[in-house]
Amino acid sequence: MFAVIKTGGKQYRVAADDVITVDKVKGEPGELVEFGEVLLLGGDNVQIGSPTVGGASVAGQVVDQGRGAKVIAFKKRRRQNSRRKRGHRQEFTVIRITEILTEGRKPTPRPAAEARPRQTAEGDAATETAEPTANKAAAKKPAAKKPAPKKTAAKKTAPKPKAQRPVRSAAQTAKRTGKSRSR
Repeated sequence: MFAVIKTGGKQYRVAADDVITVDKVKGEPGELVEFGEVLLLGGDNVQIGSPTVGGASVAGQVVDQGRGAKVIAFKKRRRQNSRRKRGHRQEFTVIRITEILTEGRKPTPRPAAEARPRQTAEGDAATETAEPTANKAAAKKPAAKKPAPKKTAAKKTAPKPKAQRPVRSAAQTAKRTGKSRSR
């Protein structure tokens, strides 16, 4: 059995145990959410809503809340020295569809899915007790580093003065280049 639901201005074809990404829906990971706008029920006997199927709903469990990749909106008016740059990240919710309900039934409460273990700075999964974490920190203590020997700077010598060119008169310059100064 499948259903077509409407949420966030979009329509989704869903079945039990499907994982879908929809626009942001209120709810923490593990909570149940219910979609009341069911446009179509498919399966052995198809029910088409006008606009929705009466008494039908779809229940799902929130898996994750997140934000999408950044989208850049850049506007430029040429030769006008006018530019506008704006970034946007769309918020979304990942939902696992638990069941499709008909005839006004309510969703059955399920045990909350086990939350993913959060990652720590070391890259290992965090544990519930504080003792193993303390032992890990004590075991991974880095050895004290010795200071590096200082390098002596090489002495810089003063730059040699540039050789001065001999001062020439206008007559000497004209003689060298073959051009006379007077016209």
